Amino acid sequence: MTNLYDLSPRALEETLGAIVSPPFRVKQIEEWMHVRGVDSFDAMSNVPKEVRAALAEQFTLAMPEVVERTEPAPDGSRKYLFRLADGNRIESVFMPMGDRASICLSSQAGCAVGCTFCVTGFFGAGRDLTPAEMLGQLFVIQRELAIPFQSLNVVFMGMGEPLLNFDNLVITLEVMYRNIAPKRITVSTSGIIPGIEALAALPRRPNLAISVNAPDRARREEIMPITTKYPLDELMDVLRRFPLERGRDLTIEYVLLAGYNDSPHDAAMLARVIRGIPAKVNAIPFNPDANLPSWMKRPGDDAIDRFVDALVRSDVRVTVRRSKGRAIAAACGQLRGKTEAKSRASRRASVAPHHSSRQRKLAEGSVDRPIRVQAARVERDGIHAKRR
Repeated sequence: MTNLYDLSPRALEETLGAIVSPPFRVKQIEEWMHVRGVDSFDAMSNVPKEVRAALAEQFTLAMPEVVERTEPAPDGSRKYLFRLADGNRIESVFMPMGDRASICLSSQAGCAVGCTFCVTGFFGAGRDLTPAEMLGQLFVIQRELAIPFQSLNVVFMGMGEPLLNFDNLVITLEVMYRNIAPKRITVSTSGIIPGIEALAALPRRPNLAISVNAPDRARREEIMPITTKYPLDELMDVLRRFPLERGRDLTIEYVLLAGYNDSPHDAAMLARVIRGIPAKVNAIPFNPDANLPSWMKRPGDDAIDRFVDALVRSDVRVTVRRSKGRAIAAACGQLRGKTEAKSRASRRASVAPHHSSRQRKLAEGSVDRPIRVQAARVERDGIHAKRR
């Protein structure tokens, strides 16, 4: 049975137009779905009962089922664990931010990218989510918490690589644009170059965030194996060509791993790599998890400050992601990871990558010399770091 939420807005209009009349009924049904996000034809109170019954015989509006929701963390964040029709489980996170809020959505039931610092990657590949399954996460949370769409941001930073599920992502975005402007939706990618190029060709584009996580190709490929297909220099060339509306920038995501990619010299290298790209850096202190290699640690606050200060000295705009949601295991895959066996743990090395010491010396060349400049002030709540 076809889920109507899996259809693009145009396909939905054509499908309904063939069986529903008069034409204004199609508009009513579309509004119940794409504006109100209902999960039942019976909820469409201004649609005749016989029309609702006919639709229910041919179609469904099924959404993922919430099987667990955490208690709100001290910062108000909540995590949702959804079960799909085939038994797969995915996660979403609600994050209040003052008078606004963000919902973080999953795009796949697992992830084939295999980033070594990501719990979702630990559990391996899973299938693509359908538009109904992606939209369902949004509508279920938005409806449950009664969040006005005008105060809501959406980020595809949950389980999966959105650009490896491109066609379904595009349909999902088209529906979301009914309530949320493209500039308030962000798609995060590990750097899938064909997907970025396809996104660039769309008439309306969401914000784009790109995981870089190391300032040189060797270390990036070491912790993000899929990037051997999409080398760092080629990725930067594609980003320099990415079309941006006035006032919008790309976001360079950078997970900070203690002693691996968090030195001031690494920051200076990163500044050189992204030079010429209209972008800001989102520095993300690593979120530890029992399923991940034990050598991966969160840097201390002083190390984070030194890294950010070095970026600011290089005229790079930078934010530091707050540890929002740590109390609810908000990083991708952590809630699912608590419910599934950790049988693969022995397959993950508990030491740093074999060549990290050699690569680090190669990357740095020598011990960093003190740089006698005034330290930059860092504001940790998503505000750009600024010079004093």
